[in-house]
Amino acid sequence: MTFSPSSPELLSAADPLASRVRALGDELALLPARLSELMDAVGAAAVEAPTRLSIFHGYMAVLVASFVVALFATPIMRKLAIANGIVDRPSESRKVHRTPVAYLGGVAVFLGIMAGIMVSYLALAAPEGSIITFHTTQHLNPALLPAPVPISIILGMTIIMLCGLYDDVLGISPRVKIAGQLFAAAALAIEDVGVRLAGGVMEPIGVWIGNQDLTWTFELGGAIPYLAPGGEISFDLIYWSGAAIIAIFVLGACNASNLVDGLDGLLTGVTSIAMIGLLIVALSLALMDDGQRDAQRVVLCLAILGACLGFLPHNWNPASIFLGDAGSLLLGYCTIVVILTLGDTAKTNLVFAGLLIYSIPIIDTVLAIVRRKLAGKSLADADDQHLHHMLKRSLGVKGAVTALYAIGAGFATLGVVVSLSRARVSYALALLFASYITVLATKVARRAHMEAEMNRRMAHEAGRSGIGSGHAPGRPKPGADPASTPAGPSAPASDPDSPTEPAESAAVTNA
Repeated sequence: MTFSPSSPELLSAADPLASRVRALGDELALLPARLSELMDAVGAAAVEAPTRLSIFHGYMAVLVASFVVALFATPIMRKLAIANGIVDRPSESRKVHRTPVAYLGGVAVFLGIMAGIMVSYLALAAPEGSIITFHTTQHLNPALLPAPVPISIILGMTIIMLCGLYDDVLGISPRVKIAGQLFAAAALAIEDVGVRLAGGVMEPIGVWIGNQDLTWTFELGGAIPYLAPGGEISFDLIYWSGAAIIAIFVLGACNASNLVDGLDGLLTGVTSIAMIGLLIVALSLALMDDGQRDAQRVVLCLAILGACLGFLPHNWNPASIFLGDAGSLLLGYCTIVVILTLGDTAKTNLVFAGLLIYSIPIIDTVLAIVRRKLAGKSLADADDQHLHHMLKRSLGVKGAVTALYAIGAGFATLGVVVSLSRARVSYALALLFASYITVLATKVARRAHMEAEMNRRMAHEAGRSGIGSGHAPGRPKPGADPASTPAGPSAPASDPDSPTEPAESAAVTNA
């Protein structure tokens, strides 16, 4: 059977094929347009993908508000301090400033931090993106908003600042200041701020003993009003261990920062550098959507950083105002709160990284404790052998502060790198770091103790030999305390270019 080109059978068979070819041609013509749309969509998705920098930009209003408030509140606080005689007078030989300098700088820093936090609260009530663009997160409160900075943190800041302010103005006993710090720590524990940082270490122990949560319930045989209305009581070992750690950390950080506050701009700058490092870690956790503390952590870092940067120009050498205990205790508390929140999801290794970022106050405190213990002195006894004192004698005030800034930046960089490493690496580096600090602190303190003993023996021998007033230049007189003798390499230098240096508090806050 044959078909002619014009046969009806061939034409009927070719019609569907022709229709299919025409349809394919139409789709092929639309392909470039669809490809362009797809590329635009991919590009838009790439642009909108969150980054650390984009998250930082979203919270920028917090930094600006805290900076502006601290910058303009500081001169007001200075005028109030001078008008009411709240000044630091150079009454001790180890103080190198020769004229009274105003206190109340800590109040200005407090106001700056509060301003930044209040901006974050206002942003929750304002239209989305009008003040703060919160990062994308699945951890929202019942109002479908990121959880704000807990009231317990604000309460703790207020208590710490007021205790320090009262000490700056009227003076209070060390026990009262410690009580205030413990109260602030208890407020954190009540709202579970940092309590779970012990979980990363203790939960493996719970798995090993068959009780991962390390929680035990005890039957009491009857209801106890308020304490155990259901007739049973639970004991959470992780919670109470975390609460104890919070108390130790708060006490240590407040007093460590107080010890470092010995040169113009030192504590403010060191805290600023540490906040930059902690902010990078906080932004990384926010990018991962780690937990409900992500937004709170970023807000705190930016508020503290902005307040410190706003205060620093007034506190730079020669300083016109000092932080005082109100500021030094406050900055220590704020810093340790941020570090504690890093362990909120049981990432204890991040807490070690945070402590590494804030190493300068930790190292100086360990040195001071070991030094005073070997010398048989009280932890409350002030001296002029801190890191900043030793650097100041060689480099001057500005040189010493700059050198410690550089060291602080190095530790901050190392801490950020550690935070990006595995937990085992963080623990190993933390152990190595702590061991080196302990050994070096012991060696330095032992050497200073031996030199002091040698000076005392030489003074005693000089007295027995009847040298009397004919002692050699630079050698302590018989009966004199070498540590308080103006002459000699360990005495504080009188540097006319560096007239200011705030005193440590002669209390337990110097321990």
